[in-house]
Amino acid sequence: MKRHIVVLSGAGISAESGLATFRDNDGLWEKHNVNDVATPEAFQRDPGLVLRFYNERRRQLANTQPNRAHRLLAELERSYRVTIVTQNVDDLHERGGSTQVLHLHGELTKARSSKNPRAIHTIGYRDIRLGERSQDSSQLRPHIVWFGEEVPMLEVAIDIVRSADDLLIVGTSLKVYPAAGLVHEVERDVPITVINPVTPTGRFSRARFIQKSAVEGVAEWVNSFKR
Repeated sequence: MKRHIVVLSGAGISAESGLATFRDNDGLWEKHNVNDVATPEAFQRDPGLVLRFYNERRRQLANTQPNRAHRLLAELERSYRVTIVTQNVDDLHERGGSTQVLHLHGELTKARSSKNPRAIHTIGYRDIRLGERSQDSSQLRPHIVWFGEEVPMLEVAIDIVRSADDLLIVGTSLKVYPAAGLVHEVERDVPITVINPVTPTGRFSRARFIQKSAVEGVAEWVNSFKR
């Protein structure tokens, strides 16, 4: 059995490819009220606005490329079993070459029925139009887990983390629950490494810290891991 590396990734790894994050000082939430674009109530109130917001995110993603951190994590699959559990809704891990990626918060390149969360459609980078229907005649919506909605892949993610031989946390401060709770699911003797320019506090007492950007930190970790 190959050693199982589990990676928990967040917005920091995508930011280095040029994608705007949500919570930085100049992030998307500074320009958009979360209650207007990222809740079920917002979609019911003004679906056109919500669709435009995510259409813009999708267009930006179409013109964004994976960075070296994405590619280095993918290259680990040559020698190890690697599973990426990401809070990101972009597809940069997949385009970087990773084959086992679990998206906790949904995927920009997919849409779904407004009535049935299991009726999912792959749409790539095109817009979702107001009036565009799923097979159940409901308006298509972004396949995104909005605030106030359950995280359907959480239990799967917990099982993945519990099977880790090494846990790498990159580009996330793990402040957003329930995703933040995943770090507590790792077995007691499993090495944990946190890559983040700002060292998180409070919940990583036994972790190794690499206080660098995702690209620099992943390169350093991969180099030391392969020795």
